[in-house]
Amino acid sequence: MPDEAPQKPDHWSQIIPDVERLLMPGITHVPSPMFNAYYPAGYSYPSIVGEILSAGIGCVVLNRETSPACTELEVIVLDWLAKMFGLPRHFLASDDGPGGGIIQQSASEGVLVALLAAKMRTVKRVKMENPDWDEDIIKTKLVAYSSVESNLCVEKAGKLGSMTLRLLPADQDGRLRGAELARAILRDKHRGLIPCYVVATLGTTGTCAFDCLQEIGQVCQPQRIWLHVDAAYAGAAFVCPEYRHLMEGVELADSFTMNPHKWLLANFDCSTLWVKDRKYILDAFSIERPYMKSVESDRENYAPDFRNWEIGLGRRFRSLKLWLTLRLYGVAALQDRVRHHVSLAQRFANHVRLDPRFEIYKRPQLGLVCFKLKVDETLIFRTGRYSTNNLT
Repeated sequence: MPDEAPQKPDHWSQIIPDVERLLMPGITHVPSPMFNAYYPAGYSYPSIVGEILSAGIGCVVLNRETSPACTELEVIVLDWLAKMFGLPRHFLASDDGPGGGIIQQSASEGVLVALLAAKMRTVKRVKMENPDWDEDIIKTKLVAYSSVESNLCVEKAGKLGSMTLRLLPADQDGRLRGAELARAILRDKHRGLIPCYVVATLGTTGTCAFDCLQEIGQVCQPQRIWLHVDAAYAGAAFVCPEYRHLMEGVELADSFTMNPHKWLLANFDCSTLWVKDRKYILDAFSIERPYMKSVESDRENYAPDFRNWEIGLGRRFRSLKLWLTLRLYGVAALQDRVRHHVSLAQRFANHVRLDPRFEIYKRPQLGLVCFKLKVDETLIFRTGRYSTNNLT
C-alpha cells in the first residue's frame, strides 16, 4: 500500500479490487464452519442488519437522555436473555430489584468491571469495620482467586485492577472445587490478607470444564466475597433447559457474564454482564459532571446511565443487533442450533474413538472435543514425517 493517504479521492472501482487483492489474503474467516481453531464466532444476517442500522443511526450514548431508545432497548433485551437462560430473578431490571444487565465489548471487560466493583465494596466494608485503617493499605491486602484453567482475561483483570490473583489447582476434570478455594482463603487470612473476589468459570477455555459453582458459592457468600461467573462460551447452552444443571449455584453469584457473539449468532462485539446489585458498580464507576448528569440518572431500573456501569463513557447501539437476532430467529431456533452443535460434537467424538491413531483427552463437553495423537508427536515433527495427508 502507499505510504500516505491519497490527496484526492479514490473511486470505488479502485478500492474494491484492493480489498480483494490486499486485504482478503490476510483475513482469517473465523465464522466459517471450516475454521476450527477457536471458539465459534457467530454472526448472522439479522445481526449484520443490526450493525448497519446502528452505524446509520450513528448515536453515541453518553447517558439515557442522549438516546433513550438505546438505553431502554438494552434493558429489555438483557431481561429477555436472562429469562431465556433461566437466570435468577434478581438479575432482571424489570423485577423491581437492585440488579440489571449491560452489553459490553467482551467478557474480559465483564471480569474487570466486576473486580473493580468487588474492590470498592470490600474496601468500604473493611473501612467501616476498621475506621482507623488507611484505604490505600486495605487495597494492598485484597486478594482474588480463580482456577488455573480460567481464561487469561482473569489474570489480566488482576493486573489492571492492582489485585493479587491466586490461580488455584483444578481437579482431574479441570474443575475448581470449593475445598481448594476454602484452603486458599484460610491461608491468606492467616497472612493478614483480605479475600475479595472469585471468578468461577462455566466452560473453561482449554477443556470446557465447569467449576463447582455451588461449592464455590457456599464458600464465598458467608465471607462476603464477590463471586463472578464467567460463562463466555458455555452460557449460550443455558438457552436449553437440559443444560441448566451445569450452572447449579448461580443464585449465589454476584455477577454473570456470557457472550452472545460466540454461539447465539450475534456479531462481535456483544458480551452481556448481569449484576445482582448495581449499587456496587455505580459506587465504583460513577463520576458526575454538570454536562453529563442525567435528570433521571439511575432513579429507576428502566433509566440507567450505562456510562456508570462500564469503563468507557460513550457506547454504541449494540442492543439493536441482538434484538433483531432474537426476533428473527426466536428462542426455539437458537435452542435447535445449540443442540445441533452438541450432537455434531458427539458424532465427531465417536469418529475419534473409532480411529486407533487418536484418543479422547477429556470428556467431550457441549460443542468441544479434546483429542490427541496416541503416538509421540514430538518424534513425528523432529523426523520430518509429519504430513496432513497422514491424518486424513
